[in-house]
Amino acid sequence: MEVEVTFAGLPVAPLEVRMSRTSPGRYALHEFAKNVFDVRIRDGKGQTLRAERPNLHQWTVDGHDGTVVLRYRLYGDRVDGTYLAVDSTHAHINMPAALMWAGGLEARPARVRFEPPTGRNWRVATQLLPTDDPFTFTAPNVQYLMDSPTEVSAFTLREFTVGSGGQRATSPTFRIALHHDGTDAEADAFAADVGRIVRETQPIFGELPQFDGSSYTFLCDYLPWASGDGMEHRNSTVLSAAAALRSPNQRAGLLGTVAHEFFHAWNMERIRSSALEPFDFDEANMSGELWLGEGFTSYYDDLILQRAKLVPLEATLASYANLINAVTTSPGRAFRSAEDMSRLAPFVDAAVSVDRTAWPNTFISYYTWGAAIGLALDLSLRDRSNGQVTLDDFMRSLWQKHGKPGQQIAGLVATPYTMADLKARLGEVAGSSSFAEEFFAKYIQGHDVAAYAHLLTRAGLSARPRHADKAALLGAQLTFSGESGARVQGVVLFDSPLDRAGVAEEDRLVVLDGTPLTSDRSLAAVLGRHKPGDRVGLRFVRRSGETVDTQVTLDADERVEIVLAEEVGTPVTLEQQAFRQGWLGSKAAR
Repeated sequence: MEVEVTFAGLPVAPLEVRMSRTSPGRYALHEFAKNVFDVRIRDGKGQTLRAERPNLHQWTVDGHDGTVVLRYRLYGDRVDGTYLAVDSTHAHINMPAALMWAGGLEARPARVRFEPPTGRNWRVATQLLPTDDPFTFTAPNVQYLMDSPTEVSAFTLREFTVGSGGQRATSPTFRIALHHDGTDAEADAFAADVGRIVRETQPIFGELPQFDGSSYTFLCDYLPWASGDGMEHRNSTVLSAAAALRSPNQRAGLLGTVAHEFFHAWNMERIRSSALEPFDFDEANMSGELWLGEGFTSYYDDLILQRAKLVPLEATLASYANLINAVTTSPGRAFRSAEDMSRLAPFVDAAVSVDRTAWPNTFISYYTWGAAIGLALDLSLRDRSNGQVTLDDFMRSLWQKHGKPGQQIAGLVATPYTMADLKARLGEVAGSSSFAEEFFAKYIQGHDVAAYAHLLTRAGLSARPRHADKAALLGAQLTFSGESGARVQGVVLFDSPLDRAGVAEEDRLVVLDGTPLTSDRSLAAVLGRHKPGDRVGLRFVRRSGETVDTQVTLDADERVEIVLAEEVGTPVTLEQQAFRQGWLGSKAAR
């Protein structure tokens, strides 16, 4: 892609032109300048200018006449929410990966014109503000400009409206720009599902945000060569996957990402941590509140799909069981709190490194832990109030105090929150500051796990061990390769049976209790004739070639599953039924 950027009306001082190093919604460094080449610079009279390069992402231009024009080319071949992709079917543009900007001019408005290849019937989908020309758009400032991904292609377009609720009578337009290889009927069905998600999300906050331009755009690229991703923006979202709408097995995942990213229109885009406002395009962005921004959003994406009846109840309960298991069994909880995990985002959020890490032992995703905290807080609030106070009330309070007051400033948030603000809002909603203090101390800034089994009982649900009476060999993923044994893939978890036996990454388990480990069936046969706590012989080969004969103690699988009480023979009371319906039932207007 070729780009021309003009900076006019400049003061005499040198102009510092930059490529971003980060992207809104991504917290790590991505160094977008690496894909820039063939940079040419001139002044307003067309005279060639030279630039100094104090670092790899900056061009300092001196000696101009008040105008600087840069023309450069870009390489981009990744369809996702972070990068640039240009091919014969489309241009999928994330602005930080494409546009240079100038230090000191961030408050200036911008005008952008897209020029598709000759002969293509492409059009433009974007949250950038339209003009009379369908290929020309504006942005009020650099923050909004960089937050405005764009799809230029012959996409399929579907539109619908939803009443905003609250005090406003406006009905924003929702646009689905769908670049895929499916049919119109599949596009219609997908649009209907997206509409159900929008209508089920709105009641949580009581109203829709006031979208700039009175529209919200879903930029969907479901293509065989796309990378799976979802990225939130102020008035739009990017949704990409190597998936097809025609596949029932893939639809649930696609809709889960839709629900997640649309929830971000409130939580992250407008209800925003002060650590991320304004977003820094030059440095990694760190926040201790991503357990809320990303984690609570992950809790709600499952809940919204359940309330909209887009997934079976069993799938929702399985997802929540996975959250509980991940947090309960992870060694990382001993080392860092959910707040600490959030601060690690620049290291883990699509960050690139070539050295191995110990993340399975020292890190729990703030998406996962935050979702588990959201589940615990929702059920705790409902439990202590007999269903009268919920996490929806907490999110609505954050919207009223921190999200809604800042929505009049395009691209910026006027009242971002701090950790103290979150604690105060929870105290107000719960009617108890001591409850808020204790909850934060234990589960957000501490290392405790909520009493999920008790909390789920109020909804007539049972959290029970999956295989309490069956022996297990826990601590690592194994890949079987016949006579070569079972290779350990990835880090061995701290204090697991394999860790205590001295097994490490890339070792090969070859014999267990006298049985060669040639397949997963051979391992299952050994485990089937033992019980948890049995100590059996293990032979493994280290990656250095050393053979080790030792003993390993078989463990019990502590992971739980969540089942309906009535399915395990326990009567469900009317109170439990009402609690369950109040939690999982639809909130959308009939």
